[in-house]
Amino acid sequence: MCNYLFVYGTLLEGEGNHGLLHHARSIAKQAKTKGKLYDTKQGYPMLDIDSEHIVYGEVYEVTDQLMWKALDELEGYIHEGHKDNEYDKVVQTVETDQGEFEAVVYVARDRSLLQEFIPGGNWRVWKEDLLEGMLYFAYGSCMDTDRFIKHGVDQHFQDCLGRAVFKGYTLRYNHVIHDGGRADMVEEGGVVEGKLYRVPPEAITYLYGREGVGNNGYRPAIISVEHEGKVVDHVLTFFVLNKEKEVAPPDHYSTEIIRGATGVLSEEYVQKLIEQVHALKNSDVVNN
Repeated sequence: MCNYLFVYGTLLEGEGNHGLLHHARSIAKQAKTKGKLYDTKQGYPMLDIDSEHIVYGEVYEVTDQLMWKALDELEGYIHEGHKDNEYDKVVQTVETDQGEFEAVVYVARDRSLLQEFIPGGNWRVWKEDLLEGMLYFAYGSCMDTDRFIKHGVDQHFQDCLGRAVFKGYTLRYNHVIHDGGRADMVEEGGVVEGKLYRVPPEAITYLYGREGVGNNGYRPAIISVEHEGKVVDHVLTFFVLNKEKEVAPPDHYSTEIIRGATGVLSEEYVQKLIEQVHALKNSDVVNN
């Protein structure tokens, strides 16, 4: 039996039914698999099998048979092929920053529950009331204010709460465009520091455009960060959609990052950013 489980709704960390996975081993917080995600309008989503769309979630290792039984009960799964199943169980490929896994996925059987398609395939982002504004974690060029000013949106980024930390991730420049790499966070251990903003809806609209959401750039995600020694939940950030081999960023981009980080992030981390860019530039020279 497959011991890996892909979750995408109320079993996600921080959601209402996550307690069922309390003793399961977390494999990846940033995971994706093929499917179409729907809102049931009953407080939870459903994944419909589909080869053209992507659903985002988390992967856990579940070895306790009693835990599997509890999960089946939650999902209304009686046994394979039962006419009264609310969900069916399938095994399909799940992609993570650590590689691919074959994982169990609970998928829709009762299709009458598929009420509204969720664009982007992310339940957490979907159910956040982005129209009310929220907290935003910036770790790349959006730590700097120069482009905000040039774009006439700096008034939306005035409420900077200071330094925040995102653990379990490393900064990489693996969004590659014509002149070099752009920043991403990869789930491979480590720590990413950034600025925590409280932003209005206008800022979110701007960020979606700037980050190329829906245009093969970045994807929005809801994360938890540490700020002033406390865990802060329901924070918006952005991950690279299609990660490539890391290359050095262009000078103007790395300048924005270092300038935005200086004086807010730790001196040690800023120095690490500088050294990382230098190392990538040297590597590019050697490889070319």
